[in-house]
Amino acid sequence: MLNRVILIGRLTRDPELRVTSQSGVSVATFSVAVDRPYQTQGGQRETDFIDCVAWRRLAETVAEHMKKGRLVAVDGRLQIRSYETQDGQRRRVAEVVAEDVRFLDRPRDGASAGGDRDEERRNDVDLPEDIPF
Repeated sequence: MLNRVILIGRLTRDPELRVTSQSGVSVATFSVAVDRPYQTQGGQRETDFIDCVAWRRLAETVAEHMKKGRLVAVDGRLQIRSYETQDGQRRRVAEVVAEDVRFLDRPRDGASAGGDRDEERRNDVDLPEDIPF
């Protein structure tokens, strides 16, 4: 059996980092906006807003480096969980449990995420215009 989800989209808000009360494990929650591959009759492209969760070191990395609007790729699995509200109602939630998160763009404010700006410039490579990717 296979349960694999790959998303590419933009963060809709800054990630929220928490630590579980019982085991002290880091967990980050965030949401990714992903455009659908087709347009409506009015020519508009619809967007899905997909909740994601990352655990442990990945959660800390996500919370430290990701900000609203950043383009990311999330690789993980779909999880459906249920819980009971304070008033006794059962709720079901679908979310992607991230196993890998890739940053696909640079920070918009010009600051390097986790590094120094001069070092980032030294690592830049000028690619020829005719490369097909």
